[in-house]
This record gives sequence, C-alpha cells and structure tokens, in this order.
Amino acid sequence: MKTLILPAFLIFSLWGCPQLAEAQSDEDQLKQLIQDSFDEIFSGLDTASIRKFYTADFLLLENGIVWNNDTITNYMLRRKNATGRPVRTNRFEFIEVKVNEGTAWLAYHNYADLNYPDGRERKLYWLESATAVRASEGWKLDMLHSTRNTPPE
Repeated sequence: MKTLILPAFLIFSLWGCPQLAEAQSDEDQLKQLIQDSFDEIFSGLDTASIRKFYTADFLLLENGIVWNNDTITNYMLRRKNATGRPVRTNRFEFIEVKVNEGTAWLAYHNYADLNYPDGRERKLYWLESATAVRASEGWKLDMLHSTRNTPPE
C-alpha cells in the first residue's frame, strides 16, 4: 500500500507544480499584449489600462504625430464622452515577432471594425510595429509605430 501512495503523491504534487505546467511562450504573451492593450485601451477606452500595458515613457508614432500616455489619456476621455460612439473590434495578423532577452519587437497588420449605433460600419487598417520590454509584472509596450492604410481587398 505504501508503494502506491508514494507514486500517487508524486503524480499529484507534480501535476500542480507551475514550473512543469506548459508556460505561454514569450511570442504568445507579446501577441496577447497587443490584442489586450488595443481591446482595453482603444476599444474599451479604459485609461487605467494605459499604465497596465505601456511603460511610463511610452510613445505612439501615429501617421507623423507623436502621442504619449497623457495624449492618449486625454483622447480616450474625449472619446468616452462622445455621443454615437462606435463599438470597435480589433483583429491582428502578425508578420513577425522577435524576442531578445528582455526586449522584443513585433510587426503586424491591425484591423479595426467600427460599428456605430445608427447601423453604419467602418473598417480601418494599419501596418504597425511595436517594441516591448520585460518588466517585473510582465511584458509592456514602450513604443508603437502606426501607418494608416486602406484595407486589402
């Protein structure tokens, strides 16, 4: 009986061991970072999420205009109070993700579908790149570069 208890104990204790659980890869974490940051910040207009996903010195280079966390916060507050605000759905197609120890860069297509309360729809598309740094709480974006395009046919 003792011989059965010991293997069962080992199996159950190893099963719950986080080091042995399959961890999400850096690449998957970075892709999720992009998705979650756009969903929470640009779709959800959640200004508190800026600190969650972006470094304190974050920059967004958007079609020749430089944005920082304060610029984004002010924009989100204005959008939040706007009437007839659309529901935004984000989708990404990743071109490449490269990780080098505590830094990473990503290149991707960013698609946004905007659905307005009056039934209008609008599709937007950007070609983007991002850099991220590994922080104590996980990956954070420190720069996004965005070029607006027309959606591919």
